[in-house]
Parts: sequence; structure tokens; C-alpha cells
Amino acid sequence: MRCDHRDDDQIAALFARIAAEQGRLDLLVNNVWAAPKGFAGFTDPFWKRPISDWDSLIGVGLRAHYVASVHAAQLMVPAGSGLIVNISSFGTRGHLHSVLYGMSKAGLDKMAADMAVDLAGTGVSALSLWPGLVRNEAMVASGLTEFQGFSLANAETPEFIGRVIVALAGDPQVGARSGHTLITAETALEYGVTDVAGNQPDSHRDLFGGGPLY
Repeated sequence: MRCDHRDDDQIAALFARIAAEQGRLDLLVNNVWAAPKGFAGFTDPFWKRPISDWDSLIGVGLRAHYVASVHAAQLMVPAGSGLIVNISSFGTRGHLHSVLYGMSKAGLDKMAADMAVDLAGTGVSALSLWPGLVRNEAMVASGLTEFQGFSLANAETPEFIGRVIVALAGDPQVGARSGHTLITAETALEYGVTDVAGNQPDSHRDLFGGGPLY
């Protein structure tokens, strides 16, 4: 189902269709993002970047997640179950890419923490997840072996992150994690999850000054 997450009406229509066709929603993974103009790791300082970066990183990368979570909760709370996962970043803890990137990711972690307060007792959980460096399709196609000094040799695949989310969604005790921010690689160890090649990606906790704040 196509959806432009810059458009609140399209987001509302998406969830209305889910309600009509499926009658329920068990899992929402918030991971929509709009790459700003000239994105190449954000090498320029914030005062040299266009103000329009705000619309991509906050307007889409943060606001749209909140809008989707509102609609998801409206389906999940009456059903008494569900899981909302925000895909965040180590950029919450240490400087990564740009000022607005860090702001958007810190906002996602705080969003999950505060949504969990409102969702307490409903059977619905909300949490945030920090993947490490992700070896996505664009990186593979580019032939890169490292990104901003980080080796891609043991980087996470998108499938690895998905496997961790599946493990969380299938855990009857996931409510105990509600409101928390989890590191994908560390959570994978807890659930016995490996990447598609059987490898275990590393946690970047020590590279960014520590773990999550929530």
C-alpha cells in the first residue's frame, strides 16, 4: 500500500483501510524517512545546511511517526494488544550526521517513553530500537566497504532488524520493555537471533558514549 507520509490524510486512509480489510493491527514499525537535499552523510555544519532539512528530518522523520502511532493506537487499544516500534539511532546519544538528525532520533526515543505512560494498562506496548550500521540495498549497490569510518563487514542487514522485531512482537512479556530504548544487536543476543549469514552484528554502545537514556 503506497502512502506519502507527508500527508496526514493519506496516513489516516492507510489505517482506515487496515481496519476495514484486516479488522485489527498487531504491529506498527515506524521507519519512514525523507532524505534531505544533498544528503551524503551531512558533512556540512548546521548553519550551512538548508532550513528545509527540518521538513525532511522532523516533518517526516518525527512528525509522521507520531501521526501513524495515533492511528495505530486507535486500533490497538480497543483490542487490548499491540506493539509500536520506533526505529531510532545511536545519534540520540552521540553526534551522528547532523543536528536535526540527532534531534529527530532523540524525539523518537522520548515519544516511545511517553507513549508507554499513556498506554500503561491497555495491553499495548511502545518502544524504540537502535540499529547499528545497516548494510542496505543502496550501500551494497554502491560497492562501499565502509561508511564514515565504520566497516560494513559485520554491519546489520534490514532482515536482521526485522528478525529482532519479530522476536519482540512474539514475546508475551514485551510489555516489561515498554517505554524503553533497545539496542538491536544486544536484544538479538537475548533472543538468540542472528543475521541472515548466521553472524552476530556488534553493538556500537561504546562508540557513542554509552547506551540509551530511557
